[in-house]
Order: sequence, then C-alpha cells, then structure tokens
Amino acid sequence: MSNSAEKPLVHLVDDEATVRAALEFLFASHGLAVRSYDSGPALLQRLNEGTALRGCILLDVRMEPMSGLQVFDELVARAINIPVIFLTGHGDIRMAVAALKKGAFDFVEKPFGDAVLVERVLDALASDAEQQQKRADGDSRGALLAALTPREQDVMHRVAAGKLNKIIADDMNVSMRTVEVYRARVYAKLGVRSAAELATLLARG
Repeated sequence: MSNSAEKPLVHLVDDEATVRAALEFLFASHGLAVRSYDSGPALLQRLNEGTALRGCILLDVRMEPMSGLQVFDELVARAINIPVIFLTGHGDIRMAVAALKKGAFDFVEKPFGDAVLVERVLDALASDAEQQQKRADGDSRGALLAALTPREQDVMHRVAAGKLNKIIADDMNVSMRTVEVYRARVYAKLGVRSAAELATLLARG
C-alpha cells in the first residue's frame, strides 16, 4: 500500500451523473481540478489504496449506498483532515449542522448559486493549503529539535525561558563558556538569532 500524496483537488462525491457533470464543468471553468466519485464507497476505496487526499471534499448528503453523513463519519474515524463541504437540501440542514459540530467545513443548501458554491470551495482549498503548510512547518521543527543533543536541549529550554548565561551555568553546574558554546550550537542548528526567536519557534511547536 502506497502513501502517495494527491495534488490539491476538489473531490466531488455524488451519485447523480448529471450533477457530477454540471459541477465538473463549473469548477473547470474556474480553473479548479476535480476528481469525481459516484458513491461514498468509491471515495473510501481511494483512501484504501493509500492515497493521501489534498484539497477538499464535496459531499452530497443523500446518496446510496452510503449517505454523505455516513461517509463523513468514516472520514472522521480515519482521522482524514481535509475540509468537507456538504451539499444539502432544505430538509437536511439539521443533519448538516450536526456534521459541522463534528468538524465539517461548511454546507451549501440546494438550490445554490454557482458563485456561492465556488466561493466556499475556494475557501476550503485555501484552508487545506494552510493546514498542509502548518504540518510541514511542524515536521521541519520536529526534525531540527530532534537533532539537538540532550545537553543542548537543556540549554535551549533555559534560554527560551529567558534565563541569563550565568544562571544557566549555575543550574547546570558548568562554566559560562560552556553555556555560550551550547547556546551558539542551538542557535545555529535551529536557525535562530536570539532568545526571543527561540521562544517563538518553541511556542509554534
């Protein structure tokens, strides 16, 4: 099973071919790439193949053999962190609101205007891109921190807390020169230039 990453796409899940065709045309006219699925199980099968979805998912509430809500519950259970927008009829609003409480990104009520739907989708794509960047930044920080020795980490936390070299030296029972050397190594490895930058980096982590 692979873990290949999908390019950012609008993942459209609807069991009506005419709806899929109309939405595919709409999104393409706005320069958005689309991958369509004729059912919830078809989307889940792609996940079973090991593909990491990126972009957003557009789910119709009423589908067979799995409803949009059932598909969403499965995505939540699998910890799939991708924005999900529901397409819902008037009678389905209560269900859509319940999905929002579970973490869905938004819902659009039928009949919807093209501009409204495209706007929601663009917002969802931007949100996913932001989250992807945050995860990438977090992975990068984690790798940098993992490269520090235990001694360097001890100094790092004390420097980030605002302690002076003399206090750190006393705490660790080493010379001030030793603290200065460790401090310089920490700054170099993490790419920071001050205690304030170091504290900010750790806070983001």
